[in-house]
Amino acid sequence: MHPADLDLYTTKELVDELMRRKTFLGIVIHSETDCKDRDWKGQRVFKVRFNSNLAEEEAGRLLETIADYMDRQNS
Repeated sequence: MHPADLDLYTTKELVDELMRRKTFLGIVIHSETDCKDRDWKGQRVFKVRFNSNLAEEEAGRLLETIADYMDRQNS
């Protein structure tokens, strides 16, 4: 697949495809609305999605680990 091929799909379609894959083990964090602009203006609402390959508790622990890592990187 070429990067230009991704232009043919919406974010929702790409995330939905990833969630359907049995080989995907992880979480996806994405903006609730499509953002075409690189500039961040105001607040943004994000969605967190994971498929049945992760239990809710596992996804929560993974998010906590990511948050801790980010905190350490910023200190």
